[in-house]
Amino acid sequence: MKPAPRLLPKMPVLLLAAALACAAQAPDAALTLVFQPVAGNEPLVLDAPRHRNAAGETWSVSRLSYLVSGVSLQRADGSWLGLPDAIAWMDAATRRDTLRIEKIPAGRYQALRFHIGLDPQTNAADPASHPPEHPLNPNLNGLHWSWQGGYIFLAMEGLHGTDPGRLTGYAFHLAREPFRTAVTLPCALDLRDDAALRVLFDTAAVLDAVKPVSFAKDGATTHSKDGDPLALALRENLARAFRLPPDAFTAGVSASAPLPPAPALPGPDMGAAFPQPALPADNPLTPGRSALGKRLFHETALSRDGSISCASCHHAGAALSDPRRFSPGVEGRTGERNAMPLFNLAWKKEFFWDGRAPSLRAQALIPIEDHSEMDEKLENVVVKLERQPGWTAAFQNAFGAPEITPEKIGLALENFLLGLTSHDSKFDKAQRGEAQLSAEEQRGFELFMTEREPRLGALGADCFHCHGGALFTDHQFRNNGLPVSDADPGRYKVTGVSIDRGAFATPSLRNIALTAPYMHDGRFATLEEVVDHYSTGVQRTDTLDPNLAKHPDGGLHLPQEDKKALLAFLRTLTDDRFAASAHADPP
Repeated sequence: MKPAPRLLPKMPVLLLAAALACAAQAPDAALTLVFQPVAGNEPLVLDAPRHRNAAGETWSVSRLSYLVSGVSLQRADGSWLGLPDAIAWMDAATRRDTLRIEKIPAGRYQALRFHIGLDPQTNAADPASHPPEHPLNPNLNGLHWSWQGGYIFLAMEGLHGTDPGRLTGYAFHLAREPFRTAVTLPCALDLRDDAALRVLFDTAAVLDAVKPVSFAKDGATTHSKDGDPLALALRENLARAFRLPPDAFTAGVSASAPLPPAPALPGPDMGAAFPQPALPADNPLTPGRSALGKRLFHETALSRDGSISCASCHHAGAALSDPRRFSPGVEGRTGERNAMPLFNLAWKKEFFWDGRAPSLRAQALIPIEDHSEMDEKLENVVVKLERQPGWTAAFQNAFGAPEITPEKIGLALENFLLGLTSHDSKFDKAQRGEAQLSAEEQRGFELFMTEREPRLGALGADCFHCHGGALFTDHQFRNNGLPVSDADPGRYKVTGVSIDRGAFATPSLRNIALTAPYMHDGRFATLEEVVDHYSTGVQRTDTLDPNLAKHPDGGLHLPQEDKKALLAFLRTLTDDRFAASAHADPP
């Protein structure tokens, strides 16, 4: 006799199907890691020289920037769940402090592990392949070592000293595979839906956690060379510098909306070293808008008396800068700053020497109404253009409608300026194998890319900290050792933050041989004077950039032959193709 078949408990068919579907598709969880910088038991205040290390030295932090990757969660059975593609760039100054990880299997976990730094394969990958908002885009994070390859995993910079009235700079840069640092934090996580975990990054522990670091005894700068005892001590301390506060875990954190993909920059291939720029999604680069912008750039009707145009102060032969110290405006009025060159603006986020304009379209309109420049009202410009033949047709072609507005004028000028790219100098050709640097030029390049670390026998020109990468600028604002003027305090006038006194935008060194005079106020007439400034003319002030403050009084004290080689290299950054195209007649 056959056994009776086993019967399932009675259950409505639809309810059974729903139960099976839920079992097959268990909900995933999401975890947002929030990294909070502190100094001991206090929140970290940038640029406040209030902290003391075990050696009794006062120190501050002006830059704390690092890469997080290799995140894993430990299950209850001791195995680890790797979370792929969990990479973040954290930066205290810009308040980047979160890493959101989705599609985590719901459940209980007992530890968090992450790395400061990247695995070898990711570190060696093409940096130009990353979209504009990707955390590894060099133009976004400013942590890529350009021609040296790879990323800086941790950049911690600031001032230090035993006398609060006389502080000097330090710059700790951990990089390369031996200095990728694993951090493991025990924790009890019950992930069911969205949650957040707050992680404290104790900058004081970077100096004192395991191996106390003295700036005076151990050194004030490191770039992670093999066997550098300072870098090894910092790595060991870094592994102990993270902790979880008692209230670290929070449930119910909502997801943020994904960013739309950015448009690509049209034109010739700029080479693998150039990162992808974050172009405005609402102003696509088109021939019609670019042509209109170029025409507006050369139009004198933008000024009150019809005497000047944008091109009047941005000369083609000077890489679209002004060879005069101060550009004359309407009725010969002048401002107090030298006109900046106009190329590779697609990679910038803030404009003017003090960064007061948040977009290129805003920057393009400000000189029109500035009393010392064009001294005209935008509504008057609209009326004048409407009265001239051909303008409404040009706006129709560019925007699909004939109306002329200040907004469209800004968009057209932005469109034209975004397309001005410089990327074909002798140096670029040498990088592609199409030209060869002379022995002196190559020596200058090596000086440019070499830090000054006397304790390790490195006596370079240390230029790459501010002018590294394919753009030859980090687009930051720095006090570079000029006297701080109350009449023009630079970035401070915009932010009101004390550390910004005397800070101005770091200009690109591309076409530098064409863009004299130099500095925000055009005080130096020649490149030789600029190099002399960084060699012996740097003035030590409370807001001097740490990468300069770490050097001896006056600066680098370069030998004459090093100065000569450095100048030879800087002249290889001239892009003859760009200069020729800038001379092209307006439409």
